[in-house]
This record gives sequence, structure tokens and C-alpha cells, in this order.
Amino acid sequence: ARARATSGFAGKRFETLLVAPGHASAAVPTMVLLGAGPSSEFERETCRRLGAAAAMAIRARGGGPLALVHRAPAAGGTAGWVEAWAEGLTLGEFDAGRYKTQERGEDRREATIVVPGATVEERAQAAAAADRARLVGGCVNLAREVVNEPANLLPPRVLAERARGAAEGTALRVEVLDASAIADLGMGLVMGVAQGSQEPACVIVIEHRPSSAPAAPVLGLVGKGVTFDSGGISIKPAANMERMKDDMAGGAAVVAAMRAIALLDVPLHVVGVIPSVENMPSGSAIRPGDVLRGASGRTVEVIDTDAEGRLILGDALWYARRLGATHLVDIATLTGACAVALGKTTTGVFGRPDGWVDAVRRLADDAGDRSWVLPVFADYGDLLKSDIADTVNVGGRYGGAITAALFVGEFAGELPWAHLDIAGTAWNDEAKPYAPKGPTGVGVRALTALAVAMSRGLAGS
Repeated sequence: ARARATSGFAGKRFETLLVAPGHASAAVPTMVLLGAGPSSEFERETCRRLGAAAAMAIRARGGGPLALVHRAPAAGGTAGWVEAWAEGLTLGEFDAGRYKTQERGEDRREATIVVPGATVEERAQAAAAADRARLVGGCVNLAREVVNEPANLLPPRVLAERARGAAEGTALRVEVLDASAIADLGMGLVMGVAQGSQEPACVIVIEHRPSSAPAAPVLGLVGKGVTFDSGGISIKPAANMERMKDDMAGGAAVVAAMRAIALLDVPLHVVGVIPSVENMPSGSAIRPGDVLRGASGRTVEVIDTDAEGRLILGDALWYARRLGATHLVDIATLTGACAVALGKTTTGVFGRPDGWVDAVRRLADDAGDRSWVLPVFADYGDLLKSDIADTVNVGGRYGGAITAALFVGEFAGELPWAHLDIAGTAWNDEAKPYAPKGPTGVGVRALTALAVAMSRGLAGS
């Protein structure tokens, strides 16, 4: 209390105050006060962010064990609050500075969450919830680590190796289709995008099929895996092009979510498909005006080679259907237009039918991946008409996020389908009290929560 009075500490959210012990024999060597903000605004996402901020604050001060006391309202049950705290503490362990040469501290540390007055049953439930949170949070950090890799160290073949690594210790089955297999399947959209690069394309297939899973439904998760996007012949401006190593954030989210789903032993058949390419300019690259034929037979007139993500998603959605998916979700850093519409902290959700899309959005929100539904008005499809092919790959300046979603949705057939545009949410441009600058791991929690809900019959279709 004395430290608060003399320091001016007001308890504003994320405000911190280091309190030294009153004497050398103090049981607690150092205390960090972390402001939680108004109690009226305290919710589970607050816990997640405060937990991450606490972990980051302790690490910035040299690390060590951490303990926190939860005295929030009991609404929603003790386990839910503890799960949010534990997830935040785990997310706060991520360190983007892997390639810095100075000595790095331990990524993991002892953390204790104290809930005064909890019953024996509540403590047991809370412990199980904390274990789940550590597992899922660890998978989010896995996605962040993969997205953070520089493109020279993570071409498509290495992304495939990382997927195999993510499957270790689980019952996941991983198959990697090489360029020859992709060509044999007629995936001309994937091959077309890849042909400008010396790095060959691959399609990574990850399957979770426990004996406890019923024959249906089958959830298909498709993630865009462009390990570097120069824009191709329609080359991007030099400013911020280094960020284009994150154009495989959707693919990383699927890899990490599949690991989480397997570790949680979710009783649901889930198939992940990640088409992975580099989009580079060269004498062999596709040109504006070229026509490509996808595995579905649909032909595409390429107007802009920088609209490549939707091309590879088209072939991947077709393949997920071929593998037996009954419900589809794709996730991609697809359009700057979505970031313009929703900003940098909200993912755009598109798709059909409404019940399925609303369920995906709700589950994403509850999991901490804030999302908002945008429309897929059918008449916007007129903007994708081509004079020489079935469709063009861009629909012009206006409604770009919608026309991109409509393009992708054509390859989902009649299945329930949702499209998550994470172009704005995959990367933090600036450090925040609860997250460093860099990859966010967006989508991992949303996809994992969706699989769990489907296994319980709770997701709409």
C-alpha cells in the first residue's frame, strides 16, 4: 500500500509497479503489481492479456517463478478463469528474438495460480483447465515461431518438415505431396503460382482420425502456405516487403491447430491441407493475362499475380473435399482490403450457410481470436467474370475482401464453408504490453475450439 501511495500507481490496465521487499528475509523477494483496469470490464480476455503481460514483465526483469492470485467474480466457474490465466501466461513466453546472438533466458518458468476459497472439486477442474490452456497456448506459440522464421530458412519443403515435427508425439498422419504428385492431380493453380520460384511447391496433408471419431462429420482445415510473397510479376513495393514471410500464417495455424487437436484427443475426423509455394518473379513466372486450370476443372484468368493465395486455396479446397471433408474452413492472409475494413485486431469471417459461419465466428471470439462476419453477396460475383475463362482472380478495387472470399468459395462446392481472412491479424506491427511485435498465432485457438465443438455436436451447419 505504501508503494502504491508513493509511486502514483493507479491500477490502470497493464500498468506495472515493481515492489521491493521490506527486509532481506521476506518470503516474496520481489512483487510486481499489474493493473487490471476497471472491475466492470474484467472478463476472460482480460485474464489472457494480463497473464501474458505478467509473464512478459517477469521475463523483462530477469525471469524466475511467478505466482498470481485470482479474485475475479465467480461467474462462469473457477476453471474458466484459471484456463484464461494459464493461456495468457503461456502466450507471454513467446520470444521473437531467436536469431539474436545475446544469451536468451528460459522460455518456460514455474507459474502458480492461487484461487482463494476454491473447493477440492474446483481445484481439480481448474488444474485440468490449466493443462488444456498450456497445451493450446503452446501450439499458438508454435505457430508464431514458424511464422517468424525468415523465408530463406523456411521454403515450402522446410514448412513440410516443420509439419512433420509438429506431428511427433501424436497419432497424426502427415503426407507431403511433391511437385510431381501435385501435377498428377492436375493442381494447375498451385503449380502456376510456384513456377516462378526455384523452390518447388508442395501440399502438406495432416490427418487426425482417432478410433473414437464417427464417420461423419469430417472437418477440413485449409491454410494458405505462401512462404514468401514478392507479388510475382505484379511485384509489391519494396516498403515492408520483408513482412511477406508471414504469408504462410494460415498454413502455420492449421499445422499448430492439428497438433492441438491431436494432443487433446478430440473425437473427430479432421483433415488439414496446406498448399505451400513461393511467389516470385522470374522468366518462368506466370504473367497477367495467363489462364490456369485448377484440379476442379475451373479455369482462371490471372489479372494480378499478387492475388496468388486464392489460387492455391482453390486447389487445396478441392483436395480437402476429395479427402472426404463434409465441413470446410480456410484461413489465409488474403487481402489488405479486410485489414482496411476491420483493422489489425479483428479477423474477417465469410462463408455459408449462416448457421455455420455464425458458429465459427462465435467460437473464435470465445477462444480469444476476435472475429466479425462480412457478407458474401452473390451479385459481387459479377465482378469476377472473365471474357476468356470461367473467372478472373481479382474483382477490382472495391469490395476486395468480399470478391476474394467469393472466388475461394467457388472451390468449396456446396459444403458448409467458412473463410477466415487474417491479413490484418496475423502480425503485430508494434509491441503491446501483452504481446511482442511480430506474429500473433491467430487462428490456432479458433480452429481448435471449432473441432472440439463439432465433436460435441455444438457447431451449426
